[in-house]
Amino acid sequence: MRSSMMVGARSLSTSVGLRVTHAQAALRGAQAVCFDVDSTVITSEGIDDLAAYLGCGEKVAELTAQAMGGSMPFHEALALRLSAMKPSQQQLTAMLTEHPLQLTPGVADLIAVLHSRNQHVYFVSGGFRQMIEPVAALCNVAKEDIYANTFLFDDSGAFTGHLESEPTSRAGGKAKVVADLKAKHGYETVVMIGDGATDMEARDVEGGADAFIGFGGIAVREKVQAGADWFVLSFDPLIEELATK
Repeated sequence: MRSSMMVGARSLSTSVGLRVTHAQAALRGAQAVCFDVDSTVITSEGIDDLAAYLGCGEKVAELTAQAMGGSMPFHEALALRLSAMKPSQQQLTAMLTEHPLQLTPGVADLIAVLHSRNQHVYFVSGGFRQMIEPVAALCNVAKEDIYANTFLFDDSGAFTGHLESEPTSRAGGKAKVVADLKAKHGYETVVMIGDGATDMEARDVEGGADAFIGFGGIAVREKVQAGADWFVLSFDPLIEELATK
C-alpha cells in the first residue's frame, strides 16, 4: 500500500492534496514562507547525523522517527535524544566540518525565487541553530530569521543541555512561531513547508499558517501526505507555480 501511494504521489505531484488550489494561491500571495529544515531544506535529519557521528545513531533515529511521525510528543523525543547523545561543542564542530549538511536539490533555487518576489523566508525547525546557521548562509537566510533550538555548553565545551525557552523545543512550537510572526509583522498570508507532523501543526491552530505544503522528497510520512493542503515530492512544482503566475 505504501509503495502504491508513493507511486501515485509521484505521478500526480503537482495536484495531490486536500486544497491544492488554495495552497498554490497562498504560496503566490504569501508575505512569508516558513521552511522546516531537516528532511526539507537538507537531505537528512541533522540530529540523526550528529548521533551517528557520536556512535548512537540507531537509537536516536528511532526516536526521531517517532517524533516526526506524530507518535511521540516532540519535547519528549528531544529530551531522550539529547540524553543519549550529550554532544560536546568540539564534537559538533568536528562533525559539521567533516560531514557538512547537504541542501536538498532545488531548495536554494526556490528560496531565491521567493526572495526575488520580496517574500520573506524563515527557517522554523526543531533542529539546532548551531547546525542550521551554515545551511541558512548557503540560502541567504539571515541568522535572525532562524527559529530553532540551541545547544548549551559550558566554558570547556561540555554539553549542559538545551535552551528550553525556545518555542521549537516543545510540541506546538512551530505553530507558535508562525502565529508570533504574523502578529509581529502583520503578515496576512504565511505558508509552512515541511515533511513532518510538527510542520503540519503550524496550520492547524488559530492564527497559524494559512496553508501547509507537505514535502516528501526525502521522506514520505503518511500522516503528512494525507493531511497536506498540497503534497509534493520535489520543489520543482513550487518554482513552476511561482514562475507562471
